[in-house]
Amino acid sequence: MEDSERAANIAGQEEIDAGLHLNFTAPFSDPNCPAPLKNHQHEICAYLRGHRLARGIFHPGLVRSFDYVVAAQIREFERLYQRVPNRIDGHHHMHLCANVFHGKLLPAGIIVRRNDSFLPAESLIKRLYRRVQDRSLAQRYRLADFFTNLSPLNPVVRLDRIFSLSREFVVELETHPVKPEEYRFLTSGKMLAEVENLRIARRFALADAGPLSQG
Repeated sequence: MEDSERAANIAGQEEIDAGLHLNFTAPFSDPNCPAPLKNHQHEICAYLRGHRLARGIFHPGLVRSFDYVVAAQIREFERLYQRVPNRIDGHHHMHLCANVFHGKLLPAGIIVRRNDSFLPAESLIKRLYRRVQDRSLAQRYRLADFFTNLSPLNPVVRLDRIFSLSREFVVELETHPVKPEEYRFLTSGKMLAEVENLRIARRFALADAGPLSQG
């Protein structure tokens, strides 16, 4: 994207831990992005955003495009951060779309974001699909025990359940500080009050990768 290089420089200067956030659904905005890459990503974007079920349907005609776009983003991460990504997730969670998942396009052994563990009630088919997918992911990649978004902040019992699980398991909590209510929660001290003595990793780490740093 147009600000990726500046962001990577800041991350390096401030020693900010960074992983690769794969993008298949928002147009690449860097003016220097190669035209072939933009074209392949545009085709993927049109497909994934064209139907709500597209994420779960393998598209044989886009195999080459997915392979090209994933490889290009990994290479760009390596160029910007001078290292390979140790974890990968995706914009709109599309790193788990059928073409990436079944094509095994992500490097084996890295940390990959799993499906949301606390989604509202859905159809049995969707719940089974995500459960089977997470089990398959665990055989090839490293996963947190649970993953969910910080929002919604209400009802309070939802957050209580998430923080309670954090006492025994590794919980990845996705936040979007651009949302005013999340920003206030994260900066007002409410977050620290909720987690009390729970362990917050300074860097993304899983239990079997060594002890978490106290945050």
